[in-house]
Amino acid sequence: MNSLDADAIRRFADGSVRKRLERLDVFAEIDSTNSYLMQTIGPEPGKFSIAATSNQTAGRGRHGRTWESPPGSGLCLSVAYTFAAQPDNLPALTLGLGLGAVDALEELGATGIKIKWPNDLVARDAKLGGILTEVLQNSGDAVTIVAGIGINVDLQDKLDLARSVVDLKSVCDVTPGHEEIAGKIATHLLQAFVDFEEQGFAAVADRWSRYDWLLGREITIDLADRQFAGVGAGVADDGALLVDTGESGIRRVSSGTVTPGETRGKTW
Repeated sequence: MNSLDADAIRRFADGSVRKRLERLDVFAEIDSTNSYLMQTIGPEPGKFSIAATSNQTAGRGRHGRTWESPPGSGLCLSVAYTFAAQPDNLPALTLGLGLGAVDALEELGATGIKIKWPNDLVARDAKLGGILTEVLQNSGDAVTIVAGIGINVDLQDKLDLARSVVDLKSVCDVTPGHEEIAGKIATHLLQAFVDFEEQGFAAVADRWSRYDWLLGREITIDLADRQFAGVGAGVADDGALLVDTGESGIRRVSSGTVTPGETRGKTW
């Protein structure tokens, strides 16, 4: 199995990536691109590193879940970015990175992309990809964030409809190559990091509603010690999920598992 072409990834990325890129590692196969970057020294503040593969054997998601896809059918790319000092409201960064991923996919020709709070990319009401962010502590005030994104590119007619999985081939007129996808995603994730460092999530919170897959949808929230249901009502300026519970009013959710149901009064 061949590795991705690192030079091609650089060509598809814009100048800001090439200027700030400290290292780019590509692999024919690796257990986890996130794990790899978590085990390396973080880049200098304002710089970033990339690890990418089309065959990840032990991908990870939120709450200890795994990310699985047939070899060569997807792209797994992780970015490590170092903030000079820890930003306020760091948990909301994942939402900003989600918007960056959507921007990249739309530039690649994908249509109908939504985001399921806080970290899933959705198309045709099925999962297209996901994002996992982890903190790599540095000495001093600097903090490095490793953000991994997995995208189903071409599942080779093996779509698992029972698991509601979709691929990029299904939502693009022409399926882009893995290097082009990696270059565009790197470009937009870097911009999302920089924007978050300068402005925080509040600057893009209003834009979130355009891509909010849970907005107007009946949902069930599973917390560590309880469960409740309601209707998705957007996100707050700090990235918390807002849930309209009816008589109990709007509730904020900062963590937990969200199970979607039907939509109310809204279609896509």
